[in-house]
Amino acid sequence: MAPALWPCVSRILWLACLLPLAPTGLAAGLYELRLTTDSPATTGAEVTITASLVASDNGSLALPANIHFYRFHWIHTPLLLTGKTDEAFSSTIRAVGHEPGDFPVSVWVTAANCWMCQPVARSLVILSFTELLVGNLIVTQNASLPWPSSYLSKTVLKMSFLLHDPNSFFKTASFLYSWDFGDGTQMVTRDPMVYYNYPTIGNFTVTLKVVAEWEQATLDAGKGITQKTGDFSASLKLHETLQGIQVSGPTQIESFQKMEVTLNFLGSPPLTVCWRLKHECLPLEEGECRPVSVPDTAYNLTHVFRDPGDYCFSIRADNVISKTHQYHRIQVWPSSMQPAVFAFPCATLITMILALIMYVSLRNAHQKDMVENPEPPTGVKCCCQVCCGPFLLETPSEYLEVARENHGLLPPLYKPVKTYTV
Repeated sequence: MAPALWPCVSRILWLACLLPLAPTGLAAGLYELRLTTDSPATTGAEVTITASLVASDNGSLALPANIHFYRFHWIHTPLLLTGKTDEAFSSTIRAVGHEPGDFPVSVWVTAANCWMCQPVARSLVILSFTELLVGNLIVTQNASLPWPSSYLSKTVLKMSFLLHDPNSFFKTASFLYSWDFGDGTQMVTRDPMVYYNYPTIGNFTVTLKVVAEWEQATLDAGKGITQKTGDFSASLKLHETLQGIQVSGPTQIESFQKMEVTLNFLGSPPLTVCWRLKHECLPLEEGECRPVSVPDTAYNLTHVFRDPGDYCFSIRADNVISKTHQYHRIQVWPSSMQPAVFAFPCATLITMILALIMYVSLRNAHQKDMVENPEPPTGVKCCCQVCCGPFLLETPSEYLEVARENHGLLPPLYKPVKTYTV
């Protein structure tokens, strides 16, 4: 009979265990765990992890009034637990890691009377431990800029090292700081804060080596020196404010001539340059001109004026630190070469047409005379026939005949033939 009653008794005991969890079963998924930690940490240092139970809908769901309604359960192996504190809806543990690496720590919440029941909420966090020192190298300047890692040259920079030691693990340690500012300057201090001024613009990398030493008890009841080190760096972009713009170019020019203007910027590149031609020297508004990226401290402008008058170049330039404006007045006169430029081609074309017409007319007139008068008169010779004969006669024999008639000293064209009778 006893074996027959055992299943019934076991069911009764199981239901008795679940009865206090009836509200908890309904609450599953309505709450979540939020974890906070001060990891990463150096090996041997203590790390604090806090888990807080909150409603999933940002607090509109009320938590139970009974502060002992839930229990927090932790798994932190292989970390060594050094302390635990439970409050109404939160739990905090402190653990130490003696080996470097990443270690998971999990936590879940159940009803206080049944830790084997379904969790109300669970969460997980990864803790990082390293053999090196943990901290940050911070660079600040009085003139704060909105761009990351950008600073002003010729202005003092404050560089400081902030050690991450929330549980005062290094409270008895002494520190040594070795600075390298990236421009050939090095410094060794015992103070975690230094001031430095870069005289030139450019990109620099500051490196810092930190050495910590302290006495620690050994296994043989003695004391030994323990040392930990850390290497840190920060990238800097040193800029110079725009002091102005030097404009090199003419102030008077004639229309239809190309004008070249050189802009020299008194500041550090890269720059954004914008310019516009106006009749008055007024500042440029946003969107009034198209910006151009200039990687150097000089830029050339070219423009051709078509209409005479008074003009003004409005120029705006800015870099990541500051901006400046500059103006350049120029007076444009009417061009004296403009009529000749257009008249010369026309005159040349007209002259060529007239010459062609005269040549055709003279050629036709000469051919007409040759047809009507095969032999020219013996009187006064035509000047064209005398002077331009070689060009108007068609064959060399005609030219020689004309030359023989005009010059009596020339020998006859053909020798007479003698005949004999036998």
